Amino acid sequence: MNSRIFYTKPSITELEVRYATDAAENGWGERCYEYIARFENAFRQHLGVNYAIATSSCTGALHMGLAALDIGSGDEVILGDINWIASAAPVTYLGATPVFVDVLPDTWCLDPSQVEAAITPRTRAIIAVHLYGNLCDMDSLIAIGRRHGIPVIEDAAEAIGSIWHGHRAGSMGEFGVFSFHGTKTITTGEGGMFVTQNEALYRKVLTLSSHGRMAGQARQFWPDVLGFKYKMSNIQAAIGCAQMERVDELIAGKRRIFQYYQDQFQTLPVRMNPEPTGTTNGFWMPTIVVDIETHWDRDALLAEFSRLDIDGRVFFWPLTMLPMFSPAPSHTVSYSIYNRAINLPTYHDLSSTQLDRVVEAVKLGFQAKDE
Repeated sequence: MNSRIFYTKPSITELEVRYATDAAENGWGERCYEYIARFENAFRQHLGVNYAIATSSCTGALHMGLAALDIGSGDEVILGDINWIASAAPVTYLGATPVFVDVLPDTWCLDPSQVEAAITPRTRAIIAVHLYGNLCDMDSLIAIGRRHGIPVIEDAAEAIGSIWHGHRAGSMGEFGVFSFHGTKTITTGEGGMFVTQNEALYRKVLTLSSHGRMAGQARQFWPDVLGFKYKMSNIQAAIGCAQMERVDELIAGKRRIFQYYQDQFQTLPVRMNPEPTGTTNGFWMPTIVVDIETHWDRDALLAEFSRLDIDGRVFFWPLTMLPMFSPAPSHTVSYSIYNRAINLPTYHDLSSTQLDRVVEAVKLGFQAKDE
């Protein structure tokens, strides 16, 4: 009997268990922040940034970063229509308005021309989401931001391992945020990271992350401003420390799986995650987008996956299709892609035999249409 193939799961070894056990047994009192500091330092060095703050989620990291930029009521923040809602929700928490624009057909990330066209006097930030590990055109977006005096923020939740012309995803914008959810390449179960090169912004977010208590405040339980509680636990950070010691191995595993799929799907009418010249894609989530001229039934394929005990994921919906936002059918790329694409299983321990099962299921889906 075939074992179930999950769409993703973390790679946990004896190292993660050992570090987490140590944190649970000994990481209290004077050692209560020890693994957190280690994790922040390891991640900072990996990314090549000056400052890093471990958080309870990527959403929390984005929320605090936007708050530190003083974004609030009446302000607008531009982001791509194809995204998970976590990239837009923190904008609304602050009373600002997310302004959605269409995406590029090859990367499924922000279309720079649409970004520039959407800028108004109320625009306060651009959020560049590196979708599924694919990279936004950071050169164009940063140039747009500079022309208009608008900061570019990197939501690199899904982009550990992705590199834009020598710069790791998350290291190029005014600040970057990452996710360590159990589905991600690096995991702490739940968790995130705020990173920046800007010392003043770092210190502001550090204060916000501790209920508004400034570093060096001598009075106990004295918040200087209203802040948040988005801290990561020492036990979570201990797992993160072990994952960072294995980061190159974990990224290589994602790339191995993607390459296997890409090699097998050469003859199918599909496109997959791109890797333009001069870039590296961390390939967090291998995705197929079926050519628009091809008749293909996404739901039928996912049902076949389920029958074969294989997990599959739908492509993100356009956020403007959700009930809390206004429809934008003029976003022709976003409204075209979502229903002709799926995410494929990907995790470190997937064997060649399991990958062959997924490949065969995908190919059967196309053969059924041809018959």
